[in-house]
Amino acid sequence: MPLDIVTIPCLSDNYAYLVNGPDGTLLIDAPEAAPIAAELDSRVWNLSAILLTHHHHDHVGGVEELRAQCGCKVMGPAAEQEKLPPLDRALAEGDGGGSGDGAWTVLSVPGHTLGHIAFHFPAARAVFSADSLMALGCGRVFEGTPAMMWDTMRTFLALPDDTRVYSGHEYTAANARFALTVEPDNGALQERARRIEAGRARGEPTVPSTIAEEKATNPFMRAHLQTLKARLDMASTPDADVFAEIRKRKDAF
Repeated sequence: MPLDIVTIPCLSDNYAYLVNGPDGTLLIDAPEAAPIAAELDSRVWNLSAILLTHHHHDHVGGVEELRAQCGCKVMGPAAEQEKLPPLDRALAEGDGGGSGDGAWTVLSVPGHTLGHIAFHFPAARAVFSADSLMALGCGRVFEGTPAMMWDTMRTFLALPDDTRVYSGHEYTAANARFALTVEPDNGALQERARRIEAGRARGEPTVPSTIAEEKATNPFMRAHLQTLKARLDMASTPDADVFAEIRKRKDAF
């Protein structure tokens, strides 16, 4: 049974995702309850579990209301358990569940927060990355270090190119504008930026992207490439330091 993945806009620029498959219906992050509950009702789906990526309020604010309404289990990163709503299951790297296309495993992707995790569905070629890897960007390094976040980018670089990336925010148009300051001559990036602008004008979400797209256009995924290093006059600089420079520029953009 293939997965049915529904993108739900929440708050001002967040995304939550319903994942319906052979084991029932999962929710990836819960920014607010109302739009998620409405989507569940319209599809007559019963929510079995909420999978949380990290502790920030704009990803967990709807948990308790949904738990009360649906009686669902709540799972999230063990490393952030004290900062999260009460967990029925605390998760660490390599943990997982489900079957068939619904089989998922936990990836440790720290940097934005120290315990941030992503949910990888290998058979379905999907990863839910929240605020670690974003479309044309990555999350701010609030709790970790740039080196830690670069290691997280390397985790995503190792996934198959056709993996769809479901990230946590609609930041892509702004990310594209920044990316073009880093690699203005990147033809794939120029074309992607045009598609993003047109899609947003039609009110379309920019997610999911793919690992292949991010490899070709996302500067945070390209810090190891000599072409980008040369552009920044950092040809002999370690990859993690190049990543740190790009992140510094984005923070000031």
